[in-house]
Amino acid sequence: MPEDHFSYGGQAVIEGVMIRGRRGYATALRLANGDIEVAQHPWKPLTQRHRLLNLPIVRGTPALIDALLVGYRSLMASADAAARGEGIKPPSPFQYALSIALALAIAIGGFVLLPSAAIEALHGSALVLNLLEGLVRGCFFVLFILSVSLMPDMRRVFQYHGAEHKVINAFEETGRYDSQTAERFGTVHQRCGTSFIFMVLFVGILVHAVVGWPVWYWRLLSRLLLLPIVAGVSYEIVKLAGKHRSSRLLGMLVAPGMWLQRITTRTPAPDQVEVAIRAVDAAFELDDAKTPA
Repeated sequence: MPEDHFSYGGQAVIEGVMIRGRRGYATALRLANGDIEVAQHPWKPLTQRHRLLNLPIVRGTPALIDALLVGYRSLMASADAAARGEGIKPPSPFQYALSIALALAIAIGGFVLLPSAAIEALHGSALVLNLLEGLVRGCFFVLFILSVSLMPDMRRVFQYHGAEHKVINAFEETGRYDSQTAERFGTVHQRCGTSFIFMVLFVGILVHAVVGWPVWYWRLLSRLLLLPIVAGVSYEIVKLAGKHRSSRLLGMLVAPGMWLQRITTRTPAPDQVEVAIRAVDAAFELDDAKTPA
């Protein structure tokens, strides 16, 4: 791994890849005419705006907020570019707001309320009930990912997800990320958001057991109030797993998320890897760093 071990990474968007660097994030999008559109956006993470926000455990929530904000902006920009490429009007701010509201409804309803409701009639200790709730929530999440993966457009996004991982894996292992080097690497990565979500499910079981099994409305409130702790602990574990890849214990903890990446990533085509490489190039340029490939 290169001496400069800053954790570059990002996400797939519609027909493209976003990569975050030290000083901002960059996107590379494959346009309808075959060209690649690259954009650079300066961005100062919340963890860099105040030292208290960069403390272990505490930094998990600011990092999550940053990831959501940057991810949302990148995804909407790619949706606009895709719409223009098809000759249609991009979605309006109101339509984007509706999409966010729908996503929140699915997240809260499908991954918080429904798992609790599904086992409401069961009896047992707080630990057992929280374990069952966590298992149901995990099953809901896997089923959701499987259903989404059947959509042709999402399969394309998952291919770009694989391209992003291939390029980042190549860079972190060799210091290079050209297409020939990236081709030798796989499409899974320890720091992937998929691994983070699965870690949140696991850590949530343990943390939620502390407050017992109160009535449903207190249970929902406790889930929301404890989210910063759950996210913080999960963030630290995934971060350590990415840094210490040889650790068997950390590897076991992130293994379920790595397995699920077999669904959320697909083997990319060479032109998709090219897009990921351009995104990394742009992120390095934004950081004013020397491109190592």
